Amino acid sequence: MRRTGLAIIAAAFVAAVGTVPVGAQSVAEVNKTFDELFGEHAAYQNFFDALKKAVATGDKAAVAAMVDYPFQARIGGKAVKIRDAAHFVADYDKIITTKVKEAVAEQSYPTLFANWQGVMIGDGEVWFSGTGGPGNVKITAIND
Repeated sequence: MRRTGLAIIAAAFVAAVGTVPVGAQSVAEVNKTFDELFGEHAAYQNFFDALKKAVATGDKAAVAAMVDYPFQARIGGKAVKIRDAAHFVADYDKIITTKVKEAVAEQSYPTLFANWQGVMIGDGEVWFSGTGGPGNVKITAIND
């Protein structure tokens, strides 16, 4: 019985510790990671800063200009192909939901996650990556 109690306490401790956020990386560490993955970091840092500003101020045209088209979005539970910036702006409030806005607002540069697919904001609410030539960074996915 005592072993079972200790096992339950240990499991609860591991579960609680597992939910503690890992310390943020430094800006230099993020820059190094981006340099290794994408060959540069400045374009990604500038893009992230511009995206945060555009979403915070509700600049629909600026956010629309940051998207790689055509773009697949989920609107009302259905997959919708967003053809261009005008279409994106028209459906902006259905694509850039409160959940997406909060994820962008709460994200800081040193806590960005990146892999070979690109850079993730939040829990995958927004992904951005290099598209085309050097320094050309665009949003590749938005998930509500």
